[in-house]
Formats: sequence, C-alpha cells, structure tokens
Amino acid sequence: MSDTSSVKRARNVVLVHGAYADGSSLSDVIPILQRAGLTVTAVQNPLTSLADDVAATNRALDRQDGPTVLAGHSWAGTIISEAGNHPTVTALVYVAARAPDAGEDYAALAAKFPTPPANAGLVHHDGYAQLSENAFLSDFAGGVDEARARALYAVQGPIADDLFTGRTTTAAWRDKPCYYSISTQDRTTAPELERFLADRMNATTIEVESSHLAMVTHPETIADLILMATTGTRRPA
Repeated sequence: MSDTSSVKRARNVVLVHGAYADGSSLSDVIPILQRAGLTVTAVQNPLTSLADDVAATNRALDRQDGPTVLAGHSWAGTIISEAGNHPTVTALVYVAARAPDAGEDYAALAAKFPTPPANAGLVHHDGYAQLSENAFLSDFAGGVDEARARALYAVQGPIADDLFTGRTTTAAWRDKPCYYSISTQDRTTAPELERFLADRMNATTIEVESSHLAMVTHPETIADLILMATTGTRRPA
C-alpha cells in the first residue's frame, strides 16, 4: 500500500543520460512526461569527469522551480547518486544504472558479477574511449530498431579514459526514495548487478525485458516509473 500523504508531488523531472548515448536516447520518454504536465530537462553530460558531469546536472537542478525527480541511465546513476542530495530532488530513478555507495570502488563491485559483453567493445584513442559500432549495435542497443540504433551510435560522445574511476562522496539513494528499472536482457551491465543495486537501496523495482536501452525500447514503461516517483507511489516489485 502506498502512502503519499507526506510526499511533495514533483512538477519537474531532470533526466541524465549515460556514457554511450546522449540526451537524444531519452527523446521517447520526454513527450510522455510532458503530456502528464511535467517540466522536463535533459542534461547533456560533458563526459570528461564525474565532477564535470555532476556540475552539469547541478546546473540543471538549480534552474528548477520546485520539487524535482532526478532520473539517470547507466553511468548517470553515479552522477545522480552524487547530485541527488540537491534540495529540489524528491526522488531518484535509476534505469539500468550504476549506484555506488559513497567512496565505493564500483569497478571492484562490478567484478563480483558476470562481465557484460559490451565491455570488450570499448575502443580507446587519444585519452578518450567509445564503443565500437559492433558492440554498440549488438550489445548496447540490442532490440532497438536498426535505423534508430545507428542514429544513436552516430551521436555517441567520447568519454574520458578515466571517467569511470571517479568516486562519489555521498550516496543520495540512502536518503531519498528510489526507483529502479532492471533490464533483464542487458549486455552492458549485468542484470545480476542491477538487481543487487536495486535491493541494496530498497528501491521500488521493475524488471523490463530489454537491452540496456530500456528507455528506447520501452519508453512508456520507463515514463510510468518516473511518474510513480513524482507522486511518491510505492508498490511491491
């Protein structure tokens, strides 16, 4: 049973993309949220460091005019775990996302779970890295229409080689209501790891039969989870 009597209804949503897809990966979710009357902002991460990405998210949060749900995909789970204690944030939504504890070595944690196939497709050049076309289309964007997947590949931004070494100084998920979407067919983050993270944060959890890009293949489902977070609705997994 959900008790929303003490929850401030959020009227804003800030969406944060992951490392291998830019804000356009959220373009199917955005209009659904807007039709529900929400003000939506999608952050464009520089992907140069955790600090830079958190700063970009905080700038977006600073512009909100009231209660806000902060949602992150993949790498952005690290970002929202750091930025999520912003005073405007009422809830956090993780979509197949990282969720490190404060100061945690996330790579060491992930190593305890199956290695996802996409890891082998990371190509490094001049201090930056990107997924190869084959890894992007076959592993990262599995199940996405080919034309859409190729468009997403074309806008993939390079990430700093040391991006993933950044460690959070806080874990906002310990203090804010959390929602988590697990992608059961994920080849970029192990579903077993996603389940561990969702359970650790005591999140309201759903499982989606999807690749890593659930917001592309199942935008209504992801939008519904975000809408639950705006009202503070909780339900069993």
